[in-house]
Amino acid sequence: MKIAICIKQVPTREWQPRLNESKTWIRDQDVSYEMNEPDAYALEEGLRLKETHGGEVVVCSAGPARAAQVLREALARGADRAIHVEDDALAAADAFVVADALAAAMGGEQFDLVLTGLQSDDQGFAQTGVILAEKLGSPHATIIMEVQVQGSALRVKRELEGGWFQWIAMPLPAVLTIQSGINQLRYATLKGIMAAKKKEIRKVAPPAGLAPRQRIVKLDFPEKGKKTQMIAGSPADASAELVRRLRDEARAL
Repeated sequence: MKIAICIKQVPTREWQPRLNESKTWIRDQDVSYEMNEPDAYALEEGLRLKETHGGEVVVCSAGPARAAQVLREALARGADRAIHVEDDALAAADAFVVADALAAAMGGEQFDLVLTGLQSDDQGFAQTGVILAEKLGSPHATIIMEVQVQGSALRVKRELEGGWFQWIAMPLPAVLTIQSGINQLRYATLKGIMAAKKKEIRKVAPPAGLAPRQRIVKLDFPEKGKKTQMIAGSPADASAELVRRLRDEARAL
């Protein structure tokens, strides 16, 4: 079974973001990066499927040169080789551009299964996996909590709202977006880190003519503040007014 895992390098969660001069993205200075957490769960699921069914796990990333760090980490955890679509313009690219770049690099590989994280920790659009499936011409399913391979088909468990789940059957090849918490993550061993140094990272240039479909106009930090409002009147009148404000003003009901 030939499995591709799409991973992204994102700023670490502990880092305090600072905006660039145009306030359209974060400053690159003094930023530490890590593997996107949902992608780490996708990687772990791919490695477990390989251990059960055999085959090969290939990690793929579209990003600047620094993204090679998370590719090496994935190789140290057990992936067999990597594909890196390298370009500085991909550092903050939208999901359409990233999916186009990945699809062009992966098209000739004939993967049986492509796994991505549900969404990225930085932009959080949850679109890349779905668009990638369309580009590859493969069926897809999202928010996956369990994967069962049954010959040339899959049976997958999707997380729905309100604590409900849905089991669906689908053919291979397919694209799945993996929900965090689907499994228990492994960490790279010293042996894996040493072995990763000898594994291939194939660098690929992005296809010409990639054009963004989405544009971040402006970013702002959430405003912090406290505001107390006293509601006068009898308990019955005050309760009715509180419900009205929660419903009509705060829209919490």
